[in-house]
Amino acid sequence: MTDKDTFLKSDLLERYLAGLTNTQENLEVESYINTFPEVKEAYHKLENKLELVALANAEEAPTHLLESILETLDHKPVVPLNNNRNKSWFTYGIAASIATLVFAGSSVYFYVQNQDLQDENQVIVDELFDLRSDIDQNNLRLEALSKEFSRLNNPETEKYILNGNGRAKNLKTIAYINPKDRTSLIDVVSLPLLPKDQEYQIWAELQDKQVNLGILTPSERRLQEIPYTKDALGLSITIEQKGIKPNKNTTDTPVAEIELKIED
Repeated sequence: MTDKDTFLKSDLLERYLAGLTNTQENLEVESYINTFPEVKEAYHKLENKLELVALANAEEAPTHLLESILETLDHKPVVPLNNNRNKSWFTYGIAASIATLVFAGSSVYFYVQNQDLQDENQVIVDELFDLRSDIDQNNLRLEALSKEFSRLNNPETEKYILNGNGRAKNLKTIAYINPKDRTSLIDVVSLPLLPKDQEYQIWAELQDKQVNLGILTPSERRLQEIPYTKDALGLSITIEQKGIKPNKNTTDTPVAEIELKIED
């Protein structure tokens, strides 16, 4: 037999109350309870605690069920209860408490899992929405490129290359003009950088005047629409002062120019 302090530090009392001890352990526990007042006091304290736990988790039986049991007992002989009735009652109470805790823990776990699943689903929905938006934008770009490609490869479209002179050696643009469709495109291949107060402008040369078709910027390395000018004899690019609207008298000498051979 172990000493009293060692016994109290073990879990024999708890397992005894829960009905989890074997015959040998039952004898040992009962012997300690009857021999040592400290063990007996610890036993009663633990018994009271377990009783409170069991009562807290117990549910009141329906009235009709109690009446049915009492009616049945009136016709049955009384059978003496064995000495372990308290242990069995506490065992069921403990089992009910454990089941309640397990159920509560499971509920929390599944709630958290459900929230995580909803968050993941929302992320997937957002990603699909972004992907669909990207696909739509790419389709629009492809459609625009396809139209531009068709226009550039149209047999009626004339191609003109404008190279810069000594004042703008690296300047190169390509003009695509279709007199049948009355469309004009300009492809800015390269434009030398200018001071901040200057800019490139493109012009249409007519019989008796020049018509401004817009500004060319080095940052716009793409096909740009420019106004179609009927009866244009040529195209030219000049360097002008920003903020000053040029005219025939103020226009600088061209840094690139080309004659057009278009029969309208």
